[in-house]
Amino acid sequence: MNIGIVILAAGASKRMGTPKQLLDLGGTTLLRRTVEVALATKFRPVVVVLGANKTQIAPQLADLPVTIIENPKWEEGMSTSVKMGLVGLYMTEKKLDAAMMLVCDQPHISVQLLTSMAKVQALTSKKIVACQYEDQLGVPVLFEREMFTELLDLQGDKGARFLLHKFPEQTARVRFDLGNIDLDTPQDYQTYKLSC
Repeated sequence: MNIGIVILAAGASKRMGTPKQLLDLGGTTLLRRTVEVALATKFRPVVVVLGANKTQIAPQLADLPVTIIENPKWEEGMSTSVKMGLVGLYMTEKKLDAAMMLVCDQPHISVQLLTSMAKVQALTSKKIVACQYEDQLGVPVLFEREMFTELLDLQGDKGARFLLHKFPEQTARVRFDLGNIDLDTPQDYQTYKLSC
């Protein structure tokens, strides 16, 4: 399968009080780490959707082979970034079989996890492969091409999770036990740094 990756990083990080995309994790930023994991897979293209704080964040990725897409409507909700990400993929590669949606604040994503998601899709032929942590399903999520129209129809702050609930019979699961660790607040960040 030809699989592209979209990294959703357009938010304003209001709860963090500073752009979390630029938080330092062992000498690299949170967003750059996510991008480097994506680039270490065989999946291409890799698209990064930016919005708030774009002028601060974009230079951090200038040396990496990614497509940066600006979402001018980021304040209208997650759906707008999902749509812009798909536009970015299509601009670069028109024959994709699937798209993988990532967020930038899950520090434990790995090449192994993303590769496992593609393998599960191939084995199950499900149209969606989502990650399971604790009792919930969420990102990263892989969507087969047949689901792109559903993604483009999302409105407001609806993201990938909305479609997981809408199409449970089409959703396969991959365990991602550390997926519930995301960095939304200064306390999240300090707790994570202490655990490393």
